[in-house]
Amino acid sequence: MTGDHRTEKDRRLDEARVDYEDTVLTTDQGVQVDDTDNSLKAGERGPTLMEDFHFREKLTHFDHERIPERVVHARGAGAYGYFEAYDDSLAAFTTAGFLTSPSPRTPVFVRFSTVAGSRGSADTVRDVRGFAVKFYTRQGNFDLVGNNMPVFFIQDGVKFPDFVHAVKPEPQNEIPQASSAHDTLWDFVHLQPETTHMMMWLMSDRALPRSYRTMQGFGVHTFRLVDASGRGTFVKFHWKPRLGVHSLVWDETQKIAGRDPDFNRRDLWEAIANGDLPEWELGVQLVAEEDEHAFGFDLLDATKIIPEEEVPVRPVGRLVLDRNPDNFFAETEQVAFHLGNVVPGIDFTNDPLLQARLFSYLDTQLIRLGGPNFAQIPVNRPVTGVHNNQRDGYHQSVIPCGRASYHPSSLGGGYPVVGGENAYRHHQERVDGEKIRRRSESFADHYGQATLFWNSMAGWEREHIVAAFRFELGKVEHAHIREGVVRNLNNVDHDLAVLVAEGIGAEPPREVTTPNHGRSSPALSQDHEPVRSVSTRKIAVLVADGVDVTQVAAVSGALAGMGAVCEVLAARGGAVLGENGDRLEVTRPLTTVASVLYDAVLVPGGRRSVQALAEDGDALHFVSEAFKHGKAVGALGAGAELLEAAGIESASPPGVVTGTAEDLGDFASAFAEAVAAHRHHGRPTGRIPA
Repeated sequence: MTGDHRTEKDRRLDEARVDYEDTVLTTDQGVQVDDTDNSLKAGERGPTLMEDFHFREKLTHFDHERIPERVVHARGAGAYGYFEAYDDSLAAFTTAGFLTSPSPRTPVFVRFSTVAGSRGSADTVRDVRGFAVKFYTRQGNFDLVGNNMPVFFIQDGVKFPDFVHAVKPEPQNEIPQASSAHDTLWDFVHLQPETTHMMMWLMSDRALPRSYRTMQGFGVHTFRLVDASGRGTFVKFHWKPRLGVHSLVWDETQKIAGRDPDFNRRDLWEAIANGDLPEWELGVQLVAEEDEHAFGFDLLDATKIIPEEEVPVRPVGRLVLDRNPDNFFAETEQVAFHLGNVVPGIDFTNDPLLQARLFSYLDTQLIRLGGPNFAQIPVNRPVTGVHNNQRDGYHQSVIPCGRASYHPSSLGGGYPVVGGENAYRHHQERVDGEKIRRRSESFADHYGQATLFWNSMAGWEREHIVAAFRFELGKVEHAHIREGVVRNLNNVDHDLAVLVAEGIGAEPPREVTTPNHGRSSPALSQDHEPVRSVSTRKIAVLVADGVDVTQVAAVSGALAGMGAVCEVLAARGGAVLGENGDRLEVTRPLTTVASVLYDAVLVPGGRRSVQALAEDGDALHFVSEAFKHGKAVGALGAGAELLEAAGIESASPPGVVTGTAEDLGDFASAFAEAVAAHRHHGRPTGRIPA
């Protein structure tokens, strides 16, 4: 990154970067090494000598290279970028400068993650996704540590160890990895009704994002904005992706986990490397403090949303990711997020889950990063100066000068002094109450918003939710757990409970325990105001010798001009020869990829090419599987014969586009429109194999 795009954070990171080009190998002490392929021995076949300091240093460092992985959110990917406020309209609500001034841009580091799995698990499992943003503001670091779902499983942080123990692999055999489809999780769920709303989200396709670039983000909790006079305003934070919200389907995710377990992190890395910069819009929901109790739920309850129809989301700025890390461990693995990292103008509320996270996120870094000085790691350093009396500890990397490390002091001029008008001041509020272990009655409704979510789903989304419950509970061995979940779902919607029960061999409930209230929030559906774009969509072009190269060039060129990425696939690598002898380079051999790694498939004409593909089982499966997963399928000329051979009806179901050599322009436009729709749900699958 060069020129005007470099931020203050980039300049600070330059101090820590090490370029090894044109250097000589040395020890950690700077001594040049003459041989790193052979240890020092007594004779060519003799024992290794302990005096070989290079051997001992090299092996000792290697033995200690691993650090504890995160207890949750262990699997992740990250990138640098910037945040830019649209205007100063939030100045009436907060003194946080990065939210109230479009200039300068605020540098950020963003880390996306799965929650339950280990560092070595797959990207595409059914799970919540972390969406954590570290803002390097001129007032200090602000960490917005959220998820791609706006609610959570529990209301009080004291239950967090219980939930995590339940969802993690079962302790007797460390099975299953990165999966919620097992007894201990669902045992916890059916005994803890407050999980119901979040479980509806987890069973939806929101748990299967197509890309980090196509998923929303939420701050989850209710925070406070604080203005210059000390007046507070409740706030919920929302991230909305520029490319729209799009998901995979369940069958697809399982196959991707085998074909490319790095699917989401690879997608993020390649998009940034190719200049297709991921972008999100930051929006806020603002609620005046005097309206705190104006809702049918408690703003402090992390298992609840504020429906957008009641409080619209107000766009305030944009987030752009424009640089990949230089080193995964040094940056993505060592970045430390903490909800307690706030700046003037942003404060907390009494949300009991938020309060617990304020402790836990700081505490967990102490063992993971080896002590209290993790804020000195380059990726964690603020762009502002750091001046305090914290001293010593493991990995202290600065050299504090002077005699006094306490306050107040008369030595050294009494510095650092306490801040003035720019210092952080906590929002003042009166707090009264008895010392009790009890939740407010305003937290008691565990089903109303779960029903709201169900009512808001499109037909295909409901089908996928039912299928997800059936899959997960079908893995549960104990019948009483499955039956308990069905009882809970009957409080959400009777028809939902019956459909799930019928799929898992449980007794369907005969009576409605809680009538469906009929309310919905259209904004919760992925079908609500969908963003349709072919930008960065990956399209597989299936070819063999005899392909019509002119068609490939024309349509691929048109799609690339719209921002799509076309890859030519054939039975072998290298190149194929077109029907006129033209050479067409192959991007990848068909045997190294699969339809699940692409957003659409195109079969160009050329009779010999189509005949060869029709005799190739991999090609037939590729097309039929893409169709089964609701993806756009296009065919030109004789290419339509391959679709028929793959079992796709000739009546052109939704998302299937055919054309001829005479209408390449119209075909490209129609096919692009089908690709931009992302998925075409509800297709008849005919004789396509499951």
